[in-house]
This record gives sequence, structure tokens and C-alpha cells, in this order.
Amino acid sequence: MSPVASDHDARTGHHPHVVDAPAPRTGATGAGGALLPALIVLVIGSIFVSVYLAAFHEPKPHRLPVGIVGTAQQAQQLRTGLDAHAPGGFAVTAYPDRAAAASAVEHRTVYAALVPAGASSGSNGGADALLYGSANGPSVTALLEGDFGALAQAGGHSLAAQDLVPASGGDTRGLSIFYSAFGLVLAGFLFGTMTYQMAPRLEFRWRMTSLAAFSTVGGLAIAAIAGQVFGALPGPFLAVAALTGLMAAAVGGTTMALVRLLGPAGVSVSSVLMLILGNATSGGILPPAFLPALLRPLSEILPVGVGVRAVQGLAYFHGDGVAVGVGVLALWTAVSVGLLYWRDARIIGTEATAAVAGEPSDNLTGMPRAASSKLDRSAGEATPLAVVVASMPESSVAGERV
Repeated sequence: MSPVASDHDARTGHHPHVVDAPAPRTGATGAGGALLPALIVLVIGSIFVSVYLAAFHEPKPHRLPVGIVGTAQQAQQLRTGLDAHAPGGFAVTAYPDRAAAASAVEHRTVYAALVPAGASSGSNGGADALLYGSANGPSVTALLEGDFGALAQAGGHSLAAQDLVPASGGDTRGLSIFYSAFGLVLAGFLFGTMTYQMAPRLEFRWRMTSLAAFSTVGGLAIAAIAGQVFGALPGPFLAVAALTGLMAAAVGGTTMALVRLLGPAGVSVSSVLMLILGNATSGGILPPAFLPALLRPLSEILPVGVGVRAVQGLAYFHGDGVAVGVGVLALWTAVSVGLLYWRDARIIGTEATAAVAGEPSDNLTGMPRAASSKLDRSAGEATPLAVVVASMPESSVAGERV
């Protein structure tokens, strides 16, 4: 908007203080405007289908850790026998006694341990005992009972399965942690995009206040709903809330940083990184050992995978993965906050120089008008082009033989 100075203002050199209107948002037009949104969404949808089918269309274990009470030679014999059913599917560790094997199962060092008949006093009479934890999910349980049962039957033995880490009574399908994490990641993604749509010129300190409030309330809400209301997420309430809140901060902060740095493209990048790759490799449906080699490393890097493992460890497995999860989630959060600070401080510093040179400023932001309009265009136009992926239905592999 162009100010119109009065005669008095012209004589005295004073000009009215006028706030510029936001810059017009033209965007793509013509064929580009018609086809670009459809193309982006179709690409993201194709990535979604490809990743989930690659991960779950025919899940097989890849060196899933299991144990046996016995010698190294017995461990090798067990590995050879299991390879007949699932080549390369298991990594076998020998334990000196039943107590050591049980502790490994309870801490999720291994997913199951075989106690041969007569190996120790608690070996269930003349039958082999399979120690496992149903908290790892019904698909894992079905796999272990099937393969170990077939091996025992081939050797002329019976197999007695003993559940050392049962799943919560409110989580009979073993998917509650996955759905809780999916909802939290979805909320973080939406928060990260909406904060720049609704308040593109919000000051850095207030944006960080908003991120902290979202993360705190989100963590408390997940812990209360999943743990207290449905009884599906056991574990100390405040510890679960703190861990899930840190996951929300990592996802929300990363999405904010991507949107701030890449503009509208950041929304698409975040949807692929957090919603698709993150949830597919989270280990909430099946452990990461069931993922193909290309996807497996992502479960140890992305916030969703380390967060899910940490929550499972906190709830069932004596803190397995909690320390690593906290460290990785804190790193994602710190890097995203640092990028946001660097980006905003850079703009403010650049525009302060322009202001000294006499360029009029926007009285809403303190920035020169050109910079304020640029910020509107780079962040405020970050309208999600990717349709948010609907909540995944219960996996067809859950509870079935893998």
C-alpha cells in the first residue's frame, strides 16, 4: 500500500507510518497450477505404497536375536536347524544357564531363548522350554513358536512356551504403541506446518514457546489416553509423558525447520521423512529385524523408530533403548531449533542492516517491509500439498504367522 502524504507532511518531511499488506500469493498458474499438486501427491502416495509394501508384504526375520542355554556348539546346531526354516533369519547366542537366558529375554537382548530338556532345573520336565515375551507382538510370537516348535518336533521333543514379558491386558494385539506413535507423529507434522501457515512472522522466542507447549501437552495427552484411559501403555506416567513429549518435539521441530528452510517443498519432504519412512520403520508393527536391508538402518536414526523402541523398553523391557532414544531425539530437536534460530537471526540481522540504511519497516515485525513480505512468501505459503496419510488399519500380519 502506498502512503499518501499530506501537504504538511511534505513540507515538514514527516510521513505517516503505514504497514504494508502481505505480498500477493500468485503461485503456479495455468497447466502448472493444475498438474503440480496432483503430481506431488501422486509421487508421495507412490512412495507410501512402495515403502509399506517393501516392509510388510512378505516380512521375514533378518538375524533376529535369539538364545539357547548351552554351549557354543549347541548354539551353532540351533542356528543350522533354524536356517532350514528361515535362512539367515536368526542370530543365536549361547547362555550358561536359564537365569541368564531369561534375563536376556526380559531386557530384549534376545527375543526368545531355548532351554533344552535337562539343561537346567527349570526346564519344564522332559520338554524343551521356549522363553519369550508376548509384548514383542503376536507376529513375533507366532514366528518363534512355529519355527522352534517345528525344530523340536523334528528332534522328537515337545516344546513348552513360557511368556516372561506378557503384553498389557489393554493391548491384546500389540499395536497400541504403534498407533500412539503414529498419532503423535501426525500431530507433530501438522503442528510444524500449521505454525507457519497461521503465524508466518511469529518471533523466534514465541515459536519456541509454542513448540514447548505442544510437546509438553502432547506427551501428557498420549500418556494419559494410552496408559491411563485404555491401559494399553504400561510404565511410569511421567516418564512415558516425558519420552513421548520429546518425540513430539523432535518431529514438530524438524517439520518446522524443513518448512522454514524449503518453504512449501518442506511439507512434502517432512511427510515422506516422518510420516512414511518414520512410521514404516518404527518397529511398532514388527521389529526392525523384519525390515529389508535398505530400510532397517532408518529405525535407528529417525525419531519415530528410536522413540517407539524407547517407549517399548520403558513399558516392558527394563529400559531397553531409552538412553539411546533420549539422545537421538534430543539431537533432532536441538538441530532443528538451531537451524530455526540461525535462519531467523540471519534474516533479522540482514534486515537490521537494511533498516539502518533507511528502508521503512513493518511495525508488526520490526523488519523492513521487503523482508517481511519475503518471510510471508517463503513460510506462509507452505500449504500442505501432500494429503495427510490416514491412520493405518491393523496390520494384516499382526497376530498371523509371518
